[in-house]
This record gives sequence, structure tokens and C-alpha cells, in this order.
Amino acid sequence: MKEGDAVIFFNYRGDRTREITKAFTFDDDAWKNIEGGGFDRGGKIDNLYFATMTAYQTGLPVKVIFEKRAKMPNILGEYVCSLGLNQFRCAETEKYPHVTFFFNDYRDEPFSHEDREMAPSTRTVSTYDQAPEMSAHEITEKVLKEIESGVADLLIVNYANGDMVGHTGVLEAAIKAVETVDECVGQVVEATLKKGGSLIVTADHGNCEQMIDPETGGPHTAHTTYDVPLIVVEPGLDGRTLKSDGRLADIAPTALELLGLPIPAEMTGQPLLKL
Repeated sequence: MKEGDAVIFFNYRGDRTREITKAFTFDDDAWKNIEGGGFDRGGKIDNLYFATMTAYQTGLPVKVIFEKRAKMPNILGEYVCSLGLNQFRCAETEKYPHVTFFFNDYRDEPFSHEDREMAPSTRTVSTYDQAPEMSAHEITEKVLKEIESGVADLLIVNYANGDMVGHTGVLEAAIKAVETVDECVGQVVEATLKKGGSLIVTADHGNCEQMIDPETGGPHTAHTTYDVPLIVVEPGLDGRTLKSDGRLADIAPTALELLGLPIPAEMTGQPLLKL
């Protein structure tokens, strides 16, 4: 690349594009002082026209092709916050943005009454089939401590094992990953019920449930589009069932119903609990 060149960055995901965008567009002082430290990129290319598909981050010196829509009002975290309730978010490094930045509709800053904890992902292996437990036990330790404290009214927790180990295509490791999550979620369920709480166990996409490509017979390493499970754990719901045609938009209203809270008009989903 040389002075006067133009770049059109087609990637529309904001989380994996900010770093390289900054490397191309930040001036030398800004790059030198970037959080986490930058690699040796050489000098900034002068008069570089850098266009991005979407706004990866506020304040980047780029031309945005498609501006983002306005923030969604009254999303789950914001709504719970507006009612003065406390919430707790926890994940390991690999999925920490998913329970914070993404869950809050691309907001970096937490809402008031929102506490966060991150368990560091291991950096001693090159791929997670070599450590399928990942940091699940560390997450669980933090979550159990929070449950015992009784401070949080809503806890949002992510276990990355099924996804990250699923991407390796190693079946034996995926089995170990699922066993680990099963053990950890069991501890969280037990602690929650002991405190009189309820749980929703679900996912936003599949992966490790299909580890073999049916066409090639080789490893399957990508996400799947199968329906995901949704399990509600609440002793007081004996005799009630869940609707069978649910969608991800229904999870927040279902959580609010379990909390005994009204559902804001902005939420178009419906509670999944049948009367």
C-alpha cells in the first residue's frame, strides 16, 4: 500500500475489525499509545481513504458506508437497571464482549447497577481442544460467590466451551467440554434454587452438537442453524409447559416474567411460559 490508496473494509462485525482499522488509520502518536500496545506497523500511510462497512467504534477516523441504527431502548439490561435492580455479567475472555458490549447493544459502558467479572481465558494452548475445560470452573466460582451474596437480581453468564471447542472439530474434546459445562451449570442450578431463584439455560446458536460433516465425513467446525434448547428451571412451574415456537427475542420477556416484572412495550417477543 502507498500514499493516496483507498481501502474498503467489507467486514460488518465490529469486534474483530477495530484493531486492524486502528492500525491503518491512527496517527503515529495514537498508535504508539494504544491500549494494550500496538505491533510495529511502520509509519502511517498518508492520505489513505479508509471506508468501513459499518461503524466499528465511535470516533474512528474512517468513512462509514452504512451508519448504525439508533440504540434500541429498554433492552433487558437497561430496563432492569431503570427499575433499580442489580445485575451481574460473567464470562471468560473469549466471550466477555458477548455478555457486555453486544448484550448492551454495542455499548461499552455498563448500565448503573451492572457489575461485571471476567475469568481470563487460558493462553497456554494454541487451540481449545487441548484444554476443553477452558475457564468454566473459574466462571462458576465467581458466579457461585455472586449468588451466595444475594446482591444481583439478574445474572447473565456465558460458558464458551461448546462453541470454542466445537470450532476445533475434535469430537473427544467437545465431549469433555460439554461434560465440564454440564457439571458447572449443575452447580449454578443448585445454588440458585437454594436461594429461591430460577434459571433459563439456552444458547444463541449451535456448534458442538454436530462435529462430523455428513457430506465429507470429516470434522465439522462451523456454527449450525439448528434450533437451540431453552430450559427453564423453576420449582413453582410444575405442571406448566413452554411454547414450542419460540425465538431468541422471547428470552428477555420470559426472564422478566420469571422476575415478576412487566414487559416494556419495546420488546416484541412474548414470554414462553404457557399459562
